[in-house]
Amino acid sequence: MKLKILLVTLGTTLLVTPTLYAQDGASLFEAKCAACHQTTRPSNMSTLVAPPVMGVMRHVKMRYGTKEDAVAFITSYALHPEASKAVCKPQKIKRFGLMPSQKGNVSKEELQTIASWMYDNFPPKDFQGKGEGNGQGKHCQ
Repeated sequence: MKLKILLVTLGTTLLVTPTLYAQDGASLFEAKCAACHQTTRPSNMSTLVAPPVMGVMRHVKMRYGTKEDAVAFITSYALHPEASKAVCKPQKIKRFGLMPSQKGNVSKEELQTIASWMYDNFPPKDFQGKGEGNGQGKHCQ
């Protein structure tokens, strides 16, 4: 009987634990990214410390045609940012600086979850960025 209780307890723990600790992209974004990147249109642009995610994702989607490529780029860029890899316009990098590496702050797996969520949710369908195109399938200038 004790063995049966132990096995049931262990089995339940193994099934429930991943659910308890798995975080979705929105929660991870809030915990790891939202301190710098807003998810809504800012009312006061002068208070921004980094580009809002809707603009970032507009440029990512302009450069990378598939979700797989976009997620790979975001994951790589967040861990190893370089001006030569940046998708935002040069004036944004001049204004905000290059994103600091997030190595040690977020894992590759967390970044993949965050990037997938960002791809699925940004930019919103009604987003009108400043500049060319509608944010789908065109390269940045």
